[in-house]
Amino acid sequence: MAIGQEKIKSEIKFGTDGFRGIIADNFTFHNVDRIIKAIVAYILETSTRKTILIGYDPRFMADRFAEFSSEILKDFGFKVLLSSHVVPTPTLAYAATIEPNCAGAIMFTASHNPKEYLGVKFIPNYGGPATKKITDKIVSLIDVDIKTPVNIKGEIIEKDFSEEYFQHIESLIDFNIIHEGKVKFIYDGLYSASIGYFDKILERNGINFEAVNLHHDPNFGGNLPEPKPKFMKHKKAGFLTFANDGDADRYGVIDEDGEYISPNIIMAILLKYLVSKGHKGKMIKTVGVSEIIDIVSKKLGIETITTPVGFKWLSEKMRENETILAGEDSGGLSIGRHIPEKDGIFANLLILEAVCALKKPLCELKKEIINFSGKEFFQDRVDVKLKSNDEKAALLERFCVFSDIAGFKISDTLNIDGIKFFLKDAKKEEQNVGWILIRESGTEPLLRFYIEADTVQNVDMIKDFVKKNV
Repeated sequence: MAIGQEKIKSEIKFGTDGFRGIIADNFTFHNVDRIIKAIVAYILETSTRKTILIGYDPRFMADRFAEFSSEILKDFGFKVLLSSHVVPTPTLAYAATIEPNCAGAIMFTASHNPKEYLGVKFIPNYGGPATKKITDKIVSLIDVDIKTPVNIKGEIIEKDFSEEYFQHIESLIDFNIIHEGKVKFIYDGLYSASIGYFDKILERNGINFEAVNLHHDPNFGGNLPEPKPKFMKHKKAGFLTFANDGDADRYGVIDEDGEYISPNIIMAILLKYLVSKGHKGKMIKTVGVSEIIDIVSKKLGIETITTPVGFKWLSEKMRENETILAGEDSGGLSIGRHIPEKDGIFANLLILEAVCALKKPLCELKKEIINFSGKEFFQDRVDVKLKSNDEKAALLERFCVFSDIAGFKISDTLNIDGIKFFLKDAKKEEQNVGWILIRESGTEPLLRFYIEADTVQNVDMIKDFVKKNV
């Protein structure tokens, strides 16, 4: 079927990190053609730069969509640097910050979504996610008629972006400490874009490790490409295990006891470690991040900034503020000395450095940070599939009329992204119990209920309350 005759099955919307859809349903060559031309129109309006970088993760057809888009951009007179092989999102993002005359980068990925999904994101030349203002402008330019220039053709050059990225990471991570630490660990490639990057930078710095799943697979081994306990199956007593998601911008780590360590705990450990190394600035976090970060930041004398969910909001604040650490509870983080984009490869290396530098197992560092904060928190989540916007509105309205949730008093609310209810125990001098955050997913038709409380029992009580009322 010709592109012009292909049926448009849905309007194009950019979520928390670009446009994602199901391959051959709404993620089609026709829709990608529309998006790329809208990006062209945006660049022509806002910049005179004429170089565009294009990359792709291991997903089915991602390379084909990248090549297809390169031809469109070439026809508009752009110099296109097309990745010669699968590339992580943070590697491409860093390249956008150093490439001369770069107008930005385009990445084909659906991150941690199921295998049938693919996505496209525009990365401006500051090396972080496009802001809402930028993506809103791009969406407004979809189907705007722009003419290809006459007698002006660009070019397509294949490029390996790894070397410059490796050198930059080596300026941030102390590989001598890692080498001397001799920590035992497993790298679970999870069939992701980190293969050929995380392992290669370790090898070139003489770091020994064990590895599994070191090949690219569009089916991701039949699982989700997500570094979570359910999918990180390779554990070994006394070993750490590291993994990344499909495009390697998220991280996951299992400690020496075989326990998954939540990003909230990891961020708290790394914040304390970075402060001890002399890093200055603020802690920037999304609204779903655990209260342990607020407590640790306060004890360290660090100011915190809270943003909506999505690294584009963290990125914006990173560019506005001197930053020690920026992170989200879903496994994305960066530091002020790195790019304003989440980087799962860098995150895993920084965790490894901290463990080696502090000369303590990660399982012990977890206990220490909980003791330092004086309180432990537990999290869970309930996802409700939405059939319509009316259903979403009804659910939100139902929860907004409650004066208490699961018997806990609603003491305050926050409306940065969705609605967050802070809960107190009225029977114990109004002691803080935790919170519940209700927000719509930016990538799937779901209403998410994020729950945090000071005991597993209280988490379960709040979770049961949510299930009974949805």
